[in-house]
Amino acid sequence: MGPIVPPLVPPYETVGDGPHRVMAVHGWFSDRAAYAAMLPHVDRRAFTYVLPDLRGYGEARDVPGRFTTSEAGRDLLALADHLGWDRFSLIGHSMGGAVVQRVVAAAPHRVRRLVGVAPVPASGVPMEGEQWELFASAAERPENRRAIIDLTTGNRHPAAWLDLMVRHSVRHSDAKAFRAWLDSWALEDFHEEISGAEVPVRVVVGAHDPALTADVMRQTWLRWYADAELIELPCAGHYPADETPLELVRAVEDFIAADA
Repeated sequence: MGPIVPPLVPPYETVGDGPHRVMAVHGWFSDRAAYAAMLPHVDRRAFTYVLPDLRGYGEARDVPGRFTTSEAGRDLLALADHLGWDRFSLIGHSMGGAVVQRVVAAAPHRVRRLVGVAPVPASGVPMEGEQWELFASAAERPENRRAIIDLTTGNRHPAAWLDLMVRHSVRHSDAKAFRAWLDSWALEDFHEEISGAEVPVRVVVGAHDPALTADVMRQTWLRWYADAELIELPCAGHYPADETPLELVRAVEDFIAADA
């Protein structure tokens, strides 16, 4: 396993200056730009959003590490300490959904509200055979990244959008880190560490996502959290921030704003 790498204060972007502090964590295919289409529409007076780059991505593309969700959870707590944030809400997309749950497992008292967007469950995402090979080879094969994005958004979107997503993914991630991340978010099961947690949770999924579906969330997230609810966006797949940004902003902010 090797030694534990010390926590890192990851590079980040800040949007807004409101009193409710929110950390938004990206997924496997993007850096913090995963939320770019949402940002013009967020309530900057009510919320302060901080968007970090996980190790291996964006401005942290060349930062070494083990590239695990548990390591990233420690990094996010180091970032919160750096910002002087005692309590804050969390948003996690896809792989980022597993990362933010590591924060809940480590420091549940610091999390106000948690939103998972097409989120990976704390039990991982079991894959085998051709499906595993498709994902495992995506680090070195851009065509695999394209196939995964197309599949998980319901084979509905223009070729130019798929190409744009792939180009950004390749340019803003380190291939070795990208591959290492897969073993963590897909294979690790830490659901017993968050089971019964009382932090209010909203899970947002896209109706056109064939993998991380509403049924999957009912069998995982909604079973393990004491106060959890589910919203399905009818016009989205696995990337609601890009596909339906206005609907996602409402789904996020209506929920986190309910914490007085």
